[in-house]
Amino acid sequence: MKPQLIKDILTSNPDGRTVTVCGWVRTKRDSKNLVFIQVNDGSCFASIQLTFDRTCPHANADSVSIEEQLKLVTTGASVKAEGVIIPSPASGQAVEVTLVKLSVLGTCPTDSYPLQKKNMSMEYLRENAHLRARTNTFGAVFRLRNQMALALHTFFQERGFVYIMAPEITCSDAEGAGEMFQVTTLSLEKIAELGVKAGAGGMKIEDAHKIVDYSKDFFGKKANLTVSGQLEAETMATALSRVYTFGPTFRAENSNPPRHLAEFWMCEPEMAFFDLFDDMDLEEEFLKYMFNWALTKCRDDLEFFEKRIQSGVIAQLQHVVDTPFKRISYTDAVKELEPYNKDFEYPIEWGKELQTEHERCLTEKIFKSPVMVYNYPKDVKAFYMKQNDDGKTVRAVDVLVPGLGEITGGSEREENYDKLLKVCEERGMDMSNYQWYLDLRRFGSVPHSGFGLGFDRLLRYITGMANIRDVVPYPRAPKLADF
Repeated sequence: MKPQLIKDILTSNPDGRTVTVCGWVRTKRDSKNLVFIQVNDGSCFASIQLTFDRTCPHANADSVSIEEQLKLVTTGASVKAEGVIIPSPASGQAVEVTLVKLSVLGTCPTDSYPLQKKNMSMEYLRENAHLRARTNTFGAVFRLRNQMALALHTFFQERGFVYIMAPEITCSDAEGAGEMFQVTTLSLEKIAELGVKAGAGGMKIEDAHKIVDYSKDFFGKKANLTVSGQLEAETMATALSRVYTFGPTFRAENSNPPRHLAEFWMCEPEMAFFDLFDDMDLEEEFLKYMFNWALTKCRDDLEFFEKRIQSGVIAQLQHVVDTPFKRISYTDAVKELEPYNKDFEYPIEWGKELQTEHERCLTEKIFKSPVMVYNYPKDVKAFYMKQNDDGKTVRAVDVLVPGLGEITGGSEREENYDKLLKVCEERGMDMSNYQWYLDLRRFGSVPHSGFGLGFDRLLRYITGMANIRDVVPYPRAPKLADF
């Protein structure tokens, strides 16, 4: 008999029919006459209770075989059970299954099973990432991650966007913000040998890379793992009007803060014929949609996060859904923040980037709402952002939410060829890697805008998890490429 998911059994009528349950044992209680086994298959937060009454087993039950199998049942063991679904007399559950057959598919020795340990820390569970999805916390995290991915696709598909898969290998750097992972087929040993010889010959170590002949590499030039799919998304938006990327991106930043990963997922919509304020409208609609999806479709898991991870997380999400986003220019935001400079670790003044403490002050103290800060100084933003007529600012926007700070960032893109080329030259960019990007401004250029959402950061906000490494199945960070 094909097994049913536990989430479906728990919401069905206890009508005495026979069902098959497969999953992993959470607990077993064995008294003189009664045995209770809690089994979870990951389909929902709750487990289902299997019961066996030695004094009154079900008429069709193979009691001898069940007793033999019960000896093998331990926490973590995998089982297949057949039984009759009946009303449960226990509080907190509507149904349970009376055993007719029981098979232990995979035993689990209690003396070496890592999840037997009590009071397991998050760090300990990261060291056992291959098993941590079996815990309540991480089962909830990964179910919610699945739902948020579905919500993301649903939002854009309902609005006429085309999903594109941006390349993970690139020769351009969209952000110019941090080291990139290099992709090469050249022999690293030979490169190191050349570097040593060059140093011995008087070449400075920092110039040793100049002797590498990238024309002999796989792509014929230096290539890296992408930090963003935005530039490629722009090419597609100038043909398909509205597109979005959703996939992995990479940054080789050698740091270990709880907000950063070396491999992280980004969603980057790009819209032709959108100006900055159209972009802002979409960002607000998108975030409200995502949070409302979590509140309505992931309630059981959210209530677990509320109770065990971060008190108030549900109210925080509801606040964002219910509250209009405040919109304010960067210049006005700085004026609002300056009276609080005595409280800041990094006092703010015009021309400086907003720090997390400034962002949270705006959302939690000054406006008590999500805030959209726009028209940033051009020197603190990326080269592709459209310049304003004042010559000092660009049409960029960051969306800030209470309890976190920045959650999305976007801009109207510079569609003027001459202005974009001038900025690239002022920043000393290697234009051989960006001719195709400039071509978009030569052949049918249009106003266009977009934004980026760090999907893992979104999940951290929704779940209340303290460390971003705990919302991805296998976190990648400095010195962490395995479990």
